[in-house]
Amino acid sequence: METKKTLPLDGFTFSYWLDRPPQARHTLVMLHGLASNHTRWSEFVAHSRLRDRWALLRPDLRGHGESMYRGRISRPRWVADLHRLLAAEELAPAVVAGHSLGAEIALDWAARHPADCAGLILVDPVVPQNLRGVLGLLRRLRWLLWLPILLLWLANALGLRKRHFPPRDLWALDRRTRATLAAHPELSIADLYTRPQADFPYSPLANYLQDHFEVSRPLPDPAVIPCPVLVIVAGGSSFESKQRNRRFFSRLADVTFAEVDCNHWPLTEKPDEVRAIIDSWCLTRFPDEAET
Repeated sequence: METKKTLPLDGFTFSYWLDRPPQARHTLVMLHGLASNHTRWSEFVAHSRLRDRWALLRPDLRGHGESMYRGRISRPRWVADLHRLLAAEELAPAVVAGHSLGAEIALDWAARHPADCAGLILVDPVVPQNLRGVLGLLRRLRWLLWLPILLLWLANALGLRKRHFPPRDLWALDRRTRATLAAHPELSIADLYTRPQADFPYSPLANYLQDHFEVSRPLPDPAVIPCPVLVIVAGGSSFESKQRNRRFFSRLADVTFAEVDCNHWPLTEKPDEVRAIIDSWCLTRFPDEAET
């Protein structure tokens, strides 16, 4: 049974959800992306074949959801938080899955803590140098984000800040989104999921801007990551070049590619297909002792 747990860290309370069956021999950690939270993986957890066989861990990263924090957030800091969490729960080595920004954090984790990383699952991972469109422009101008971030921190210090952020159920949002897209075929998911104003009520604006800054932080060299990696590619991503991303991740020592016909949100657009890919890869690469 999944349980909400907390871990006090420096300046905030790290909230996470853990289902740890007594017979579990492996751990899957699921990291959400930009302006998101642990419910990004709720639908996967509810239906996964891993549910009764693996420990399943879903954190709200520092500065997101119920792990509220108003200071500096960054990929190195998220990696350090994850390291402390897995040590506290004695769950390493673990397979770490991440979507988008979460996939970047997973890569950082594997490069920083290779002995604690059994494998990676990267769901439409972002490669900063391959970003195009608005995000590509933002990558080139990323340092300009610090001016509004600093001004927002100053306003917060003066007491000018929103004090309550409502919970956000992304599984419920996904269900509504799929219904909307079915009823309005002229729309694309990008029309619905790339509107900043839809995210603002659920997160401090300074955190939202820092998320964007961290998306464009360079990735570690994939050649230094020795663990097995599953890369789930969104075939119709509007943010990046699929071919350039594949070339980048082909440098991993042990990589399996799976392509899903969708945009940048495979867990929303093709949840059953993505879940089947992840379950099959995990159960094949990390069989239970009784199956070996």
